[in-house]
Amino acid sequence: MPFRQGSPARPAATRPSRGRWADAQAFAALDLGTNNCRLLIARPQAGGFAVIDAFSRIVRLGEGLASTGKLSDAAIERTIAALRVCSDKLQRRNVTLARSVATEACRQASNGPAFIARALAETGIHLDIISAEEEARLAVLGCHALIEPGEDPALVFDIGGGSTELVLVDTSTPIPTVLDWHSAPWGVVSLTEHAGGGEGEGGRRAAYAKMRQVVADSFAGFAARLPRHIERPRLLGTSGTVTTLGSVHLGLSHYDRSVVDGLIVPASAMRKISADLSHMSITERAKLPCIGNERADLVVAGCAILETIMDLWPAERLGIADRGIREGILRGLMGSPKPGKATGAVA
Repeated sequence: MPFRQGSPARPAATRPSRGRWADAQAFAALDLGTNNCRLLIARPQAGGFAVIDAFSRIVRLGEGLASTGKLSDAAIERTIAALRVCSDKLQRRNVTLARSVATEACRQASNGPAFIARALAETGIHLDIISAEEEARLAVLGCHALIEPGEDPALVFDIGGGSTELVLVDTSTPIPTVLDWHSAPWGVVSLTEHAGGGEGEGGRRAAYAKMRQVVADSFAGFAARLPRHIERPRLLGTSGTVTTLGSVHLGLSHYDRSVVDGLIVPASAMRKISADLSHMSITERAKLPCIGNERADLVVAGCAILETIMDLWPAERLGIADRGIREGILRGLMGSPKPGKATGAVA
C-alpha cells in the first residue's frame, strides 16, 4: 500500500500574532481522514494537556475514491474549506508546534500528492501522509488510558472512513507494547460504497451480510494470529462509529462527549443496536438523535465492521473512547513516549 511519510512535526508558520491568545504557547494536532477533518489545540498541563480549541467537520474526502481512484473535485473543495477554518484557528491560538496528518484516502488516491500541495499553498497547512502502522500507533497512544485493567493482551481498534486499524497490545507497562497490528482497507465510506444499499428490509439484510463477509475476509490473516483462550478479552474502540452507537445506547438527545468518552457497554447491547440499525431505512436512521442525515448512510457499515471485530475478539464489554490520533499526536509533541513494539521502542 503506497504512502508518503513526512517529518513528524513542524513549527507553525511564522505569522503576525493576533488577539488575546498571542502570548500563550500551544500545540496542535490535525487528523484528516477519509470522512472527517479534526483539529485539536492544547497547552501542556500537569503531565497531560488542556484543550483550548477544537474543530471537527465531516468532509467525505474519500467519497467516490473506490470507483475512480481519485479524490473528487467536490470532496477536495469541501476539505480545503475545512482546512481554511483550521488554519485560522492555528493563527489565532498562536500555535508554536503542529503536526497535521492525512490517512487512507490520501494514501490511496492517485491525486493525493497534488491535493497535499494545494492544501499547503492555499491554507499553509502541510499534511504528512502517514502509514497505516503509524496511524494505528497514534490511535493507541491517544486512547490507551481507557483500556480496562487486566493481565491478558487487549485489542484496540479504530474504524475510520477508508480503513480499520486493529492493534493487539500488552498493557503490563505504562505505555502499551504493540504485539501485533493489522490495517484493513474497509472503513465506513469505502465499505458503504462497495457493499451498501439494498431495497426493502430483505435487501438491507443481504447488504449487511455481504458487508460482514467482506470485512471478515479482510481480517482473516490477523484473526488467525490472535492468541487463543484469553480468560477475559478486553476491547477498546475509538471512532465515530462506537461513539455514535454509545450515544444511541444511552438514549442521548444530542452528543455529549463527557458521558461517552470512557463509557463501557455490554457487547450484547452493541450487537442489538447494530442489528436494529442495519434493518432500518436511511430515513428511519436519520430520525435518530446522534445519527441524523450526516451519518445515516454510513453508520451501518460501521456496525458491520464492529460486529466482525467482536466476532474475532469476543469480549463481554466494549470500552468507548472519544479520543485517538489527535491526542496521540499531542502526546508525542509534548514528549510522551510512543507505544513500543515487542522487539523494542518505536522511532
